[in-house]
Amino acid sequence: MRDIVEVFGVIVIGYFAALNLIYIGFTALAWRSITRYLHSLEYAAIDEALASPLTPPISILLPGYNEEAGIVQSVNALLQLRYPEFEVIVINDGSKDSTMQQLQDAFDLVEAPRALRGTVQHAPIRGTYRAARHHELLVVDKENGGKADALNAGVDAARYPYVCAVDADAIIEPEALLRVAKPLLDDPDLVIATGGIVRIANGCTVEDGRVTEVRLPSSRLATLQVVEYFRAFLVGRVGWSQLHALLIISGAFGLFRRSTVEAVGGWDHTTVGEDMELVVRMHRYMRENGKPYRVQFVPDPVCWTEAPETLKVLSRQRRRWQRGLFETLWRHKRMTLNPKYGALGMLAMPYFIVFELLGPPLALIGYLVLPISWAIGLLSWPFVLAFFVFAVMLGQLLSISALALEEFSFRRHPRGREILRMSVYAAVENLGYRQLTDLWRGLAFWDLLRGKKSWGDMQRRGFQTAPTDQLSKSN
Repeated sequence: MRDIVEVFGVIVIGYFAALNLIYIGFTALAWRSITRYLHSLEYAAIDEALASPLTPPISILLPGYNEEAGIVQSVNALLQLRYPEFEVIVINDGSKDSTMQQLQDAFDLVEAPRALRGTVQHAPIRGTYRAARHHELLVVDKENGGKADALNAGVDAARYPYVCAVDADAIIEPEALLRVAKPLLDDPDLVIATGGIVRIANGCTVEDGRVTEVRLPSSRLATLQVVEYFRAFLVGRVGWSQLHALLIISGAFGLFRRSTVEAVGGWDHTTVGEDMELVVRMHRYMRENGKPYRVQFVPDPVCWTEAPETLKVLSRQRRRWQRGLFETLWRHKRMTLNPKYGALGMLAMPYFIVFELLGPPLALIGYLVLPISWAIGLLSWPFVLAFFVFAVMLGQLLSISALALEEFSFRRHPRGREILRMSVYAAVENLGYRQLTDLWRGLAFWDLLRGKKSWGDMQRRGFQTAPTDQLSKSN
């Protein structure tokens, strides 16, 4: 029995050592990449990009289902983005509430047929409408088919060569579209998709669809997610982007070449991880057809979103993410360890299988078995010490490093008290919260065995807003 426990201990310690050593490498890549990015901003000509006829026009896709509470504010915020030429396409996905009526009242919609190309499949469209005072706004009213289906309808109606998918409850900063499009301006022949960072808006003040004051959430659970997102985006996605193996662009804010999206058939409505699955399918299509390309993460364009503040809702979110990860990796399993797909097949796919899909259950069992085995005399203290160093202390160091990278580069939280609070949370994140998320991700396998397909009810509390007049009524 002792030998079995020791072998298991070596496997668990090796898992944590490999995972955190990989993240140490990603952290080094992120520091170098973001430092260069910040230096390039000194020479970035935002005003020139705004005036340049070479800046490509973009169709912004805003799918919504039962979004009556905030749909008008979301649309107003998008209409105020700084970009030379764009259109906002709101796709009402068969809402059962007053979403369409809210849009009608706010923007004086009039029926205006839009020719569809029919390049991607989606549920039937009931009508298309133009805003009387905002000619760049199009509303597509369709039968319910889910978020992916709604995005496909938006692609079908889009006029411009690039489409930007935005969540209905997301807040996009005014210059974010320009910044996320910068790789397209630098290398339009290669870049097929880009994405920006997602930040937690809980606790922030929102006015007229903009974050006017950045504050940490009062919720401890939401604050833990603030720190978690720093490591996931500023370290993880920057690192994979540098290796040309970025598997995911956030569904809350992603920019895609429309022709490539159409070529691969659009978003897949049969998976709950449609954002990741689309990006992997685009990688696969480009590789199999021998076309040079790049998928790039940009660390500066900010999309603000609301994080769950209850364990119940957060559990549903993480279990859904894990199911989406499994579905994507299973559908594209032939890419794994296949040199035909470059770093994506040889590095990214194996990493996500070992560390993101199978790792959480292994880690959770290790957290339970190793301390108990030591307590009953089946493991010596060097085993437990090595486990604590690699599983906890090194993880804490990486979380604090990600926070330091955020403060060095963008410093969205300038208050010293909030920085101190985030530092404490970065230290304790690995003592309870990480294990809880591992548990939820492990439970996702039970969901898969049961054949669960639904997203689950993701209740939101809404942002702290300051009273303002609606843009739509002020013109």
